[in-house]
Amino acid sequence: MNPSNKPHKSMKESGIHGAIQHDGTVKKVDANSVLVSITSCSACSGCHAEGMCGISGKEEKIIDVTGKYNVSPGDTVTIMMERATGYKAVALSYLGPLALLIVSLIVLDSMSVNEAAAGLISVSLLLPYFVVLYLFRKSINRSFIFKLKT
Repeated sequence: MNPSNKPHKSMKESGIHGAIQHDGTVKKVDANSVLVSITSCSACSGCHAEGMCGISGKEEKIIDVTGKYNVSPGDTVTIMMERATGYKAVALSYLGPLALLIVSLIVLDSMSVNEAAAGLISVSLLLPYFVVLYLFRKSINRSFIFKLKT
């Protein structure tokens, strides 16, 4: 675990307009976009036992940053995202499903549905939720705006 409770060295919080910054490497440059690879690390990635632990992990993510930038593949860049955009991602991916589970359990319990059946029905309601997110992924992706720090 990270005992200092500070952000990982590749993710910083900027005081300018509440932006979140992440360091990455340019993978591909097109006429109107740049593909940047960032490595997402677990909170315990700095632990001395990381190599022996099965729960720590790093994951590479590719971010498409729209716009024209004077960068080349292999360059190290900083991606910026507004904090509100991060909150929206958390709401869609974690808070929405949690609220759906809680509300459906309360409604089914008030209807005197068997607890096991209520649990299965509540969990099964997550499938349509994530299918809707998948169907609207393009419009949702357009609302997540990333910029390169110049």
